[in-house]
Amino acid sequence: MNKCKIIFGKHTREYQLVREKRTTMKLTVKPSLDIVLACPLHATDEKIETFLHRKWQWIDKQVDFFSKYKKKIYKKEYVSGESFYYLGRQYQLIVKKSREDKVMLSQGKFIVETTLDKEHKAHTKLLIDIWYKERAKSIFKERFDVLFENFGYTKKVLLRVAPMARKWGSFKGITVTLNPLLIQAKKEAIDYVITHELCHVRYKNHSKKFWEFLDKMYPGWEKVKEKLEVKFG
Repeated sequence: MNKCKIIFGKHTREYQLVREKRTTMKLTVKPSLDIVLACPLHATDEKIETFLHRKWQWIDKQVDFFSKYKKKIYKKEYVSGESFYYLGRQYQLIVKKSREDKVMLSQGKFIVETTLDKEHKAHTKLLIDIWYKERAKSIFKERFDVLFENFGYTKKVLLRVAPMARKWGSFKGITVTLNPLLIQAKKEAIDYVITHELCHVRYKNHSKKFWEFLDKMYPGWEKVKEKLEVKFG
């Protein structure tokens, strides 16, 4: 994914360019205000620029819409009534005062029992973050072991779970790192990210051979990736 700029008159916008094995261009404006253009592997700069100029008004409308509601949609307050996701399912947060700190799922509710006042949002956030990370370590390891077998690698590859600002996963050296927030998504999305990073064990960059290998190891990954980015990106 490359960061690029498009100029239209006096205005400039940054966007992320993703070259994929596809025949058409797909433009997305995320609620986070990121603009993402997925294009065919060999699309020319001229063709990309023409496409974006044609879509300029649509981009403006989408950015204006999400700018208006960005705070409302994305800024978590960690109070009862908010929605949180786990493995693709939405849960309503319930914060309760208790004698011990505990987080659990029950009948569509994401229940946080806290030893501090319910108004102590930083503590509630900490409990939720720890819970997510613990669940992520367990489920990611389970899926990683299953998927790793499919590759037939003889070299050792390690798994690490750590927060990342703008990525779901990465591969460096001999280690696949996954973002604990990926636990919010469905298992099919977790499998896609793990498979993507395991493909980098063989192909370090996003070459044509990499995409062909990913197609082989996870057919239909494009739709899974799109859903992940639109919903949680």
